[in-house]
This record gives sequence, C-alpha cells and structure tokens, in this order.
Amino acid sequence: MQLKLKLTIAAAIAAVAGMASAQEVVKIGHVGPVSGPQGHYGKDNENGARMAVDDLNAKGVTIGGKKVKFELMAEDDAADPKQGTAAAQKLCDAKVAGVVGHLNSGVTIPASKIYNDCGVPMVTGAATNPNLTKPGYDTTYRIIANDNALGAALAAYAADTLKLKTVAVIDDRTAYGQGLASVFKKVAAEKGIKVVEEQFTTDKSTDFMAILTAIKAKNPDAVFYGGMDAQAGPMLRQMAQLGLTKQKYFGGDGFCTTELAKLSAGAPTLANVICAVGGASLEKMPGGKDWKTRYDAKFPGQFQVYSPYKYDATMLLADAMVRAGSSDPKKYIPELKKSNYQGVTAKISFEPNGEMKNPAVTLFAYKNGDKVPLN
Repeated sequence: MQLKLKLTIAAAIAAVAGMASAQEVVKIGHVGPVSGPQGHYGKDNENGARMAVDDLNAKGVTIGGKKVKFELMAEDDAADPKQGTAAAQKLCDAKVAGVVGHLNSGVTIPASKIYNDCGVPMVTGAATNPNLTKPGYDTTYRIIANDNALGAALAAYAADTLKLKTVAVIDDRTAYGQGLASVFKKVAAEKGIKVVEEQFTTDKSTDFMAILTAIKAKNPDAVFYGGMDAQAGPMLRQMAQLGLTKQKYFGGDGFCTTELAKLSAGAPTLANVICAVGGASLEKMPGGKDWKTRYDAKFPGQFQVYSPYKYDATMLLADAMVRAGSSDPKKYIPELKKSNYQGVTAKISFEPNGEMKNPAVTLFAYKNGDKVPLN
C-alpha cells in the first residue's frame, strides 16, 4: 500500500514537472538606445515593454489553450542605424515572436526591412517618419501619429493661434529631424509664414553658437528645431546667451520630454518651447493616470514620453497572439492587422499600411519647468 502511494505521488510530481517543462516561452524583442545621449529615452521605452511583460505573466496568459511565459529580449541600438540593423538581425535569429522598437526613424526604417525579411512583426510607439510605412510591409505597425500630423499641428498653431509671420528652421539631418522640418516648412508656407533662415546641425553636436548667430541676424518670430532633446537643451541655453529670448521654439516629440528642463539648465528660453507628441497627454489617455502611478512605483523618476506606447505595443502583440491561438507570426499577423485593442494610450486599430487610425496629437509647453499640455 505504501509503495503504491509513493508511486502515485511520484507520478503526480512527474506530471506537474512535465506540465512546467511544456510551458511555452514567448520571446518579445525590444530595441532602443539605452546607451549614449539618448539613453534616457531608451531606458524609458524598455521599461514600458518590461512592465507589460510582467503584467502579462502575472495574468497567466494562455495561447491556444496552453499557458505561456513571456520573456523580454532587450537590445541596445545606440540610436545608430548599423547597430540597430544588427540588433534586428539578432532578434530574428533568436526567433522572437514580435518586436517592440525602435525609437529613431533613421534606425527603424532600415530595421523594418530586416523584420519583414524574417517575417517578424514590429510595432513602434516612437518612430514618426512617414516613410516607415511606405513599403507596405505587413510586419510594420505604428501606434502614434506620424510627422505629417505633428509638423502640420505645429505649423497651424504658429500661424493660426500665435499669428507668427517669420521662422528660422534648423534640423539635425536625421530621417526624423529632416522629415519633421520639411513638413513644418511646407505647412507653414501654406499658412503664410515666411522661412527667413535655414540651418543644419547633427544629432551629436552641442555647440550651436554659429548657426544661432546667423539666425539672430534675421530676427525671426520663432525657431523650429527638428531633432532630439540632447541638442535642444544646449541650444536653448545658447539662445538665451545670445539674447534670442523672445522667439518661440517649436519642435516635435524628439525633444518634448521631461528631461528637456534639466538639459536646458533653467534657461529662460524653456518657457518659449511649444512641442508636439503623437498621442494624447497622460491626463487624456484612457488608462494614463493609473498606469503612470504604477510606472512611477516600478521605475521612479525615469518617465520620459514613450513608455506607455511601448507598454501598449507589447500588449497589442500578445492580444493578437491570443486571438490567433498562436505565437507564430505567420498565424497571428492577420489578427494583428485586424486589431481593435483598447490600450492605456488609446483604442488601437490600423490602416492597411500599418498606420494607426485616428491618432491624437498633443501640443505641450513648459511652465515653471514642468511640461504641460496645451490641448
């Protein structure tokens, strides 16, 4: 009798062990610049994806009747296209089920071809250049507004609300900065704003005195900068040093961060900033307030801009897998295309080219160093 009981217990333990070993591991990739001057963006983005993976595992998600464990495979692209494409290939080789990536358009666009070639879907909640979705890959999806919407919204605010007449335009020569600046210039010109000066820099520069001196000679009503906060912060300081303190300072989500206040080191020109983000403000996101409370508890002081979108991107991939009953991209991409997912940031569904339907655009200003929404 005792021997029979032992055998029964042993069989039960073996069955449980077998179930545990049979649990499927679903790898989700994340790529962003977690090193270098844009590291604060990349860490915030990765945090959003990591938080989603933790939440999915806490829920005990089942796919095709089988309980799965999600794992985040995080890579650093250092905001560099070569490193970004290498990271993309690494994720393909690791057979990830999907990718949440990348931050920079200049990195995301070449990486998107690699994901398409290996059949892995990528959802970005940060890269905004419209060219990303032009190839029409069924592996490329964006869950925020693109630069066509951001640039147009900024130009409309400059012309219609502030009644500005002249502007100087600077861009950092990246796919993101150049693309956003070109849209702003086009719409501004259509609305009667004259571009009186155009200057260029790089996404590595920190000294802008020469180009700002040239701009000062034209005395524009505003300066538009297409680029990131690592350059916008020092530029605002140098504008103050040159006496460019009355000009409005426009730009996109690249520098519309909490970090900008620190990078500008309290320059009075911070109060002249008007920037646009391709989504709703946290206050207007369906789940923004509660999500931000949880994020801050998990990652104190690290929030920038995109982490809620990266959270939603991860959840969106998992939702498509659950509906398809499979984590195989070939089987769940058709469901991803048909998504109608209620996320933290918005209700997410897609146009045929992978662009989000009806994305929001929010304009922000800085008051007493704090980023506050204007709409």
